[in-house]
Amino acid sequence: MNLELPQKLQMAQKMSHQLAHAVFRPIARKYDKIEHCDTPEELIPVGAMLKNVGMSSQRTSSEGSAGVNEISNGANMMQVLATAELSWGCVGLMLSIPGLGLGNAAIQAVGTPQQKQKFGQLHCAMAITEPGCGSDSAAVQTTARLQGDNWILNGEKIFATAAQRGDAVVVWATLDRGKGKAAIKSFVVEKGTPGMEVVRCEDKMGLRVSDTAAIVFTDCKIPKDNILGSAEIADTAEARKKAFGGVMQTFDNTRPPVAAMAYGVARAALEITRELLEKEGVVFDYGKSLYNGSALQAEIYRLEAELDASRLLILKAAWMADNNQPNSKEASMCKAKAGRVGNRITLKCVELCGSLGYGEAELLEKLARDSKILDIFEGTQQIQQLIIARHVLGKSSSELK
Repeated sequence: MNLELPQKLQMAQKMSHQLAHAVFRPIARKYDKIEHCDTPEELIPVGAMLKNVGMSSQRTSSEGSAGVNEISNGANMMQVLATAELSWGCVGLMLSIPGLGLGNAAIQAVGTPQQKQKFGQLHCAMAITEPGCGSDSAAVQTTARLQGDNWILNGEKIFATAAQRGDAVVVWATLDRGKGKAAIKSFVVEKGTPGMEVVRCEDKMGLRVSDTAAIVFTDCKIPKDNILGSAEIADTAEARKKAFGGVMQTFDNTRPPVAAMAYGVARAALEITRELLEKEGVVFDYGKSLYNGSALQAEIYRLEAELDASRLLILKAAWMADNNQPNSKEASMCKAKAGRVGNRITLKCVELCGSLGYGEAELLEKLARDSKILDIFEGTQQIQQLIIARHVLGKSSSELK
């Protein structure tokens, strides 16, 4: 296996790390303490820069098929590499960059070329979770009904990342509550649309700078063309499975980047811990057997091995996506592994560094707080294991719950 990154990806990774080191790390503690605020001013030029890169990519793509191939080849791999580096700096700030919302991934996954053109440069939040609907996405109760040339949305969403600061929200809603998965569709609702109200921003343990909001939709009217994908409700079991699979493809695109967030946060914690231990005279010698050193050294080695295993799973899921291979199982595998490992590493680093780990002199306690949600959102640890089991055993969601 050739695991070397192409030069263009190495350059993107290096640039992302420089941004994380120079911009994110110095202000990570500041915005963690402020929590609720407008978009951090330091991120506005970052968002503008990334938007210009995106527009440049579109212009290159329009010049011909060679341009399209050059831009699209490696896009998923580039995303996970950049996400990991930026999360190494501060995952909350990374999620707050204008223009980089989880809703953007949904638009790229199932949107038409016209929708990608129209909404691609917006900062799009994602609204899936409801007060009575968490990990079971098929249980969405928010409704959408067609009235003339408009969709009318009614319902409530919670835990929507970037819903307050974003330019638009991708909302999951059902066309018919009695038809289950087949009737679940996603809709783009732009900021300022009458009938959409952000009712509160949550106080959180981690990702404090990233706004997480609750939204209420009351007879919210949006254009007919704002539905992502087909408005048809499938009438056969196979068609229903395929229709909901299109909606769930969003998760196949977003779970590897979320796994990359967990990896970046854990790597940051492990690097800080190693530096602190080395200052105290601990020497790490990889030429020795795991059992020929101290218990402390062995613990670090094990954590590093777990972290690298999660990295390889992330790279595989992204590589499969870039090569048009179905990666639902691999997306869940990397999310499950990185989420669990990220929690374990950050908490263990706090423990190993004692008072330095628990206090605010270092970022370790913040990294530990940030890491917990990365094992929960975009599908909990338990849901990921269930999805993996269904793939391995060849069972449907109705056969294995």
